[in-house]
Amino acid sequence: MNPAEYTLRNAVIAWVVTVLLLIGGYLAYERLGRFEDPEFVIRQAVIVTAYPGASPAQVAEEVTDLIEGAVQQMQEVEEVISVSRAGESLVKVEAKLAFSHSQAELDQVWDKLRSKVSSVSRSLPPGAAQPVVNGDFGDVFALFYAVTGDGYTPRQLYDYADFLRRELVLVPGVAKVALLGERPEAIFVEISRARAAQLGVPLEKVHATLRAQNVISPAGNVLAGDLRLQINPDATVESVDALKHLVVAGDSSSGLVRLLDIADIRREYLTPPAALVRHEGQPAIGLGVSNVLGGNVVEMGDAVKRRLAGLENQRPVGMELSAISIQSDSVRAAVDGFVANLVAAVAIVVVVLLFFMGVRSGLIIGAILVLTVAGTLIAMLMDGIAMQRISLGALIIALGMLVDNAIVVTDGILVRMQRGEAALAAATAVVKATVWPLLGGTVVGILAFSAIGLSPTDMGEYAGSLFWVILYSMMLSWLFAITLTPLFCVALLKVNDQPVPVRDGRVMTAYRRLLRKALAYRRSSGALLVALLAAGVVAFGFVPPGFMPDSARPQFVIDLYLPQGTDIDATARVVAEVERKVKTKPGVSRVTSFIGRGGLRFMLTYSPEDPNPAYGQVLVDVERFEDIAGLIAALQPELGLTFPHVDVKVWKFMLGRGGGKKIEAAFRGPDPQVLRRLADEAKAVMAKDPEALAIQDDWRQQVPVVAPRFSVEAAQRAGVLPSDIAGALEYNYVGQQIGVYREREKLIPIVARAPAAEREGVEDLRSVQVFSPTAGRFVPVEQFIEGTETRWENAIIRRENRFPMIKAQCDPPAGQLSAPLFERLRPQIEAIALPPGYALEWHGEHKASTEANEGLATAAPYGFVAMVLAVIVMFNAFRQTAVIWLTVPLAVLGVAIGLLLFQAPFEFMAILGFLSLTGMLIKNAIVLVDQIDTEIRDGKPRHEAVLDASASRARPVFLGAATTVLGVAPLLVDPFFRSMAVTIMFGLIFATLLTLVVVPLLYATFFGIHADEAGHGA
Repeated sequence: MNPAEYTLRNAVIAWVVTVLLLIGGYLAYERLGRFEDPEFVIRQAVIVTAYPGASPAQVAEEVTDLIEGAVQQMQEVEEVISVSRAGESLVKVEAKLAFSHSQAELDQVWDKLRSKVSSVSRSLPPGAAQPVVNGDFGDVFALFYAVTGDGYTPRQLYDYADFLRRELVLVPGVAKVALLGERPEAIFVEISRARAAQLGVPLEKVHATLRAQNVISPAGNVLAGDLRLQINPDATVESVDALKHLVVAGDSSSGLVRLLDIADIRREYLTPPAALVRHEGQPAIGLGVSNVLGGNVVEMGDAVKRRLAGLENQRPVGMELSAISIQSDSVRAAVDGFVANLVAAVAIVVVVLLFFMGVRSGLIIGAILVLTVAGTLIAMLMDGIAMQRISLGALIIALGMLVDNAIVVTDGILVRMQRGEAALAAATAVVKATVWPLLGGTVVGILAFSAIGLSPTDMGEYAGSLFWVILYSMMLSWLFAITLTPLFCVALLKVNDQPVPVRDGRVMTAYRRLLRKALAYRRSSGALLVALLAAGVVAFGFVPPGFMPDSARPQFVIDLYLPQGTDIDATARVVAEVERKVKTKPGVSRVTSFIGRGGLRFMLTYSPEDPNPAYGQVLVDVERFEDIAGLIAALQPELGLTFPHVDVKVWKFMLGRGGGKKIEAAFRGPDPQVLRRLADEAKAVMAKDPEALAIQDDWRQQVPVVAPRFSVEAAQRAGVLPSDIAGALEYNYVGQQIGVYREREKLIPIVARAPAAEREGVEDLRSVQVFSPTAGRFVPVEQFIEGTETRWENAIIRRENRFPMIKAQCDPPAGQLSAPLFERLRPQIEAIALPPGYALEWHGEHKASTEANEGLATAAPYGFVAMVLAVIVMFNAFRQTAVIWLTVPLAVLGVAIGLLLFQAPFEFMAILGFLSLTGMLIKNAIVLVDQIDTEIRDGKPRHEAVLDASASRARPVFLGAATTVLGVAPLLVDPFFRSMAVTIMFGLIFATLLTLVVVPLLYATFFGIHADEAGHGA
């Protein structure tokens, strides 16, 4: 049955459905999840294995290699990246997209990974700890706070932060609460060997006594009548003062020796700290709150704020809980901004329709547009697509296309009614004639976006909701055009409802005159079109390439890389100086610093730096986003001059998936020394270019290592093992845990070490005492040392897929594209002579862009083939298909001009916009070609049919293009969609104007139509 006829016969049902759509759309809008960026699965896990005492080379060979080998046997693994440091192996594993489309699938991959790692752990060398697999590496902490307090100790700050953690984890919608910057404490027992020897107290006895304290042991139970009572002796040491008076030797006759007689005991923070956090120049504890998967981050943020307000009376006086990043606020602002853009786009489209279609027709099409948006929101809710940057942008992009079908139906019904047909008959006839062509055009328009929906890459996942929102909205627009639009037209249209007389006006007369001349001088017209196409290709050569745009987030970042091996306290001092300089700059509102590692992942596109004592990061908040460019331009050179020994990088956040250095020359090969030489040559090339900034490599500098040469023979004579000597040195300089001290739920380690005077410098190394079983006493280590040397070794060894790889890195100046710098450096670095067995790869932004574009290229052919087949099926002919597809290149000139005018790069989103533009142009061409075919079938002379069909369809084509262009216009202010909006707007403007001439011209040429065939035409 004809859809229009069915709807009109069941009008009551149709009106009820209309009301339900409006109500459902509103409810869906209220219930949809809200995020700033789309959720995507971070498919990385980290395997951490401690190997105390091992050098980076030993860690790489004895631990990392075994774990890498086991992991790479898994078919689910895409890439394995490892970092080997002194005493620690860190292996990052990335899962393949095909095996981890959802978090549940990814969890299964990580379970298999844990099983593999558990199996290989039995083959690790003695002394290596059990590997720990962290599958929560990608957790995003949507709320990130800093706990500070002037005059409070780190322990007090942590206690309050820990209290908040226990409270906030109970809030609905909260998945996890993490803390950053904890300063663990220890009870240090600094034993004087001389004093202990003088009193005749063996150190082993002291250690044994401390080790036995606070150990919980079963004491049994006793029967008392009918009750059986547990025996729980309370013999724990309850304070540090009690620990000082612990008896470690002696008896009632010879006197008691207490711990304080031979040692200094105090409670201190473990040094060096693993990581430090500072907020506004004060020590801080970072507190991050993550959202449950798929939850509404705005609702979760509001719930957390309400709970914090309820806990305000328990906040210690002088302590502050300050926001570092509150994603719920930024999401609310971003969603509100997108919704405002959406409303503006709808209003623009409706105004255009009212002007060109008349009041009643405009209101009908506007109502269909609103219903389509409402239905799309319902579909998004059912499919779990949240309101975020991509999905809302997709709605705005689709707005112009969503009215195309309704315009064709409304215009056709109105024309028939003006010719005297009854409204019901006109509606039924128009829908019958257009239902399948409109469906074909809609499917073609959807398929144009399929490349991003089918792209098997991270960028495809990030922007994939664009395709699905387009799919839902455009299919609904077709459905409503053939059902509800006839209902509204019958109810509202009147015969005297005349639209603006475009068809018979001067504009249309001029168009017909131009078209007639183009058909008469088709060779000249064809040559002009070829020249315009060539001009577009030439102009495109001046458009710079790009990858992803910078974010409009009012924050920027300063990365500080001190010489590798720098103590974290020295790093903290440099960071503090940088903070003070930054705070003097106008427009800066606050600063937060992370020392020893990056911050918690507080946004999806932020990747924290791996732990490194020589690294610091300053997160700078500004009052206005527009101030960032000037601040970066001023700070980059200033900090570079002030701290010449520090590698400084000042950068803005990026949208989409990105991060890291923008230009990376990655050298792969077996010998670390050769790799360092190649990286140094590449860095020398970079240093010659004045626009190459933050030049470094990811292995960082080599570090000095003190290497005593021991006499094995002398040690054997004394009965001393190498492990004994290593233990004695560790005891002296770092300390060894010999027990635990219980403080409520806390277990604080008791660490024995030498007094400060005996561990101040490397010159005391020879005097360190080690117990000799042969001599029965402690002897100095110098008896077994033949000499001491300082050698340089790699502090970090990085490998990718089991091959050592070093990256020479740099960045362009802030606000500039990396492509021009990359193109200058590339030939020079590729000219570096590589020994056999070594290779050069380009990583950074080039690799990310290439992979994203290759993902589109992989999926795009399927979409294009489907689009071609759809057109062939619609017309059952090849010539019409050729006419339609030859209109696509016409957009090149418009796209190039638009990108050059707006100084926008041809980046990933612009490429996606061009693919989308293809579908829009084909839809317009289909409307024209279908009308020409229809008029010829109706018996009109072919030349006259070409002219009349083009004139009759000029208004729908023009209106469809105008509504799309004006509907997309609000996206020009959004950094993420700007290049796409420019591509669509200018490409569609130029191509539509040319299409109205080129399609008739190509049709007449392909079918051999001439003016002198029959009749005079129109």
